[in-house]
Amino acid sequence: MAGARRSNSKTVATWLALLGGSLGLHRFYLFGARDPWAWLHAVPTLVGAWGFWRLRELGTDDRLGSLLVPCLGLMVSVTMLVAILYGLTPDERWNARYGGGASRRPSGATVIFGVCIALALGATALMATLAFVIERYFEWQIPGS
Repeated sequence: MAGARRSNSKTVATWLALLGGSLGLHRFYLFGARDPWAWLHAVPTLVGAWGFWRLRELGTDDRLGSLLVPCLGLMVSVTMLVAILYGLTPDERWNARYGGGASRRPSGATVIFGVCIALALGATALMATLAFVIERYFEWQIPGS
């Protein structure tokens, strides 16, 4: 695996997934610029951001914007889950997989703080996305809307 050749920090990977995960920054850090999944992270994120922009500019009645916005919410939710998984991976397993086999000092409070923030943001993004999708579904069921 390409990520096992160099030593990658669990703290850095967790915070990159937290702060820029929806753009694939954590994957670029772990696997490099040749990782196709890292490049694909930006597509649904930007599509969802475009939907959000459409809703702000054209109003909440814009159906295309309403269909695209959940992409952003789901990408944020998924990458927060990835940040949680990175942060909660045992140090030995992390070092064997991404740390180049080198033993490092144990993860500290910054990783746990990142996991807590990721949990709060991920749960908020997921619940808001679900509420938005369910609301739109029932609004579109009303005749004449």
